[in-house]
Amino acid sequence: MTDYYYLDNVDKKILSILQKDARTPFSRLAKMLDLSESTIHMRVKRLVKEGVIKNFGIEIDLDRIGLNVLAFILIKAEPKKYEDILKKLVEMDEIYDIYDVTGEYYALLKVRVRSREELAKVLDYIGKLEGVSSTYTMVALRTIKEKKNLDD
Repeated sequence: MTDYYYLDNVDKKILSILQKDARTPFSRLAKMLDLSESTIHMRVKRLVKEGVIKNFGIEIDLDRIGLNVLAFILIKAEPKKYEDILKKLVEMDEIYDIYDVTGEYYALLKVRVRSREELAKVLDYIGKLEGVSSTYTMVALRTIKEKKNLDD
């Protein structure tokens, strides 16, 4: 038995359309896929229930609103203090993603700020957290590929 949800071709098509525009009405989806509106409704309801669809939202262009400095920060930490460090990092608005990783570093952070000065403040804060032994920072110069949808 697997712990993932199997997507058939209809599910994939529904997800593809909704990822492009989550406001697409079920009646339009039904016409596009040559299915009944009730079939679309039941499938979307099941995809939500199974946790495949986590939310219906919008995607904001962070560069467009001034958050145009993108950086990745690797953190080394004292093992006994790592969970406390993570709790403090989760509270920081500048941190968009936190990944537990393998290798010599403990966590990988994706950070978005308005300026290098703001990034310096974030790094100073993280570096002063009790248990953080070191950080390694990479500033992204440009984004070549950022996959957000199944069919990208």
